Amino acid sequence: MAEPHEVGPRSTGTADEPNGAQGQTRTGRDSIDSGHRSSERSQGSTKSLSLSGSVFEQVTENNRTYVNESYIMPCDEQEQTRLAITHQCFTSILNDQLSFQSIPRGVKRILDIGTGTGDWAIAVAERFPDAEVVATDIACFQPTDIVPQNVFFEIDDAQEEWTYTDLFDFIHIRALSGAFRDWRSIYKEAFKHLQPNGILEVADFGFPRMTESIPDSYLSIYNGACITAAVQAGITLGLEHMKRPLLEEAGFRIAKTRTFDVPLGTWMADPRKKVAGKMALISTLEGLEATSLRLLTQHTGWKAEDVRDVCGKVQEELMRPDVRPSIPCQFTVARKLMI
Repeated sequence: MAEPHEVGPRSTGTADEPNGAQGQTRTGRDSIDSGHRSSERSQGSTKSLSLSGSVFEQVTENNRTYVNESYIMPCDEQEQTRLAITHQCFTSILNDQLSFQSIPRGVKRILDIGTGTGDWAIAVAERFPDAEVVATDIACFQPTDIVPQNVFFEIDDAQEEWTYTDLFDFIHIRALSGAFRDWRSIYKEAFKHLQPNGILEVADFGFPRMTESIPDSYLSIYNGACITAAVQAGITLGLEHMKRPLLEEAGFRIAKTRTFDVPLGTWMADPRKKVAGKMALISTLEGLEATSLRLLTQHTGWKAEDVRDVCGKVQEELMRPDVRPSIPCQFTVARKLMI
């Protein structure tokens, strides 16, 4: 696991104090298409939600809710719970820190791409109360109650051109494997919108694996099916998007990278790894269906009940302590060098 590193002081603001004020939600450009019309799908339905005068759709398929017609991950309450647990897992891996790379104390602007439930953005805004934290996502399920006043949630699609006028000191991208078709474009936009000597940190989990393999395991079937479907969908899963050449092509210099072998479950002796392993197991078990259901039904013709059946069997395999399951977690820190 990572060694602890210094971060700014953590704020404990209340509702009556500046740091306890309610955060703001802003809509980015025209990333929410207000011209969408409700439509019926063969496997589900569509409903429209409104935010700050804009309209966007939520699509229900196979009893899961998605933010649009194409993004593979759901955005329902079940997924939000998983994301919250995943956030805790990351911080446990990092020894209760929020980033692998130390964030400078004097940081002024931080960008969190694909913020999800906003846990990371809120936490970093509390630790750096003098910084402006912009957190974007294509889905709207960030908190609306008391959050730091220096965090701004924006509904935006990172696959479109970024239009920020002020540069950022630190850009954070985490757990977005499979989110984008063109990671080169994402990294080029990140490079463009960083201050000279600014930092990009990318973190993600790879595919779960077993130290003691099971012949013809359902896990191998699951992983293989997801990889095949991802190719059909034009996306990449696992850690493919974190390969060094992709970042260097965008202009970045890799400062450091590290991959942790995170146990799934509590089978390791180290108490800290037991904590991380317990949360990683929950996140992984819940993530099996979340990652594969739309991917396999839309792109390889699987039936929803077959996807869920395989996911259940993989869950049973991963909960066997004798196979000592684990999952790789990689952190890559890239810097925009001063010219």
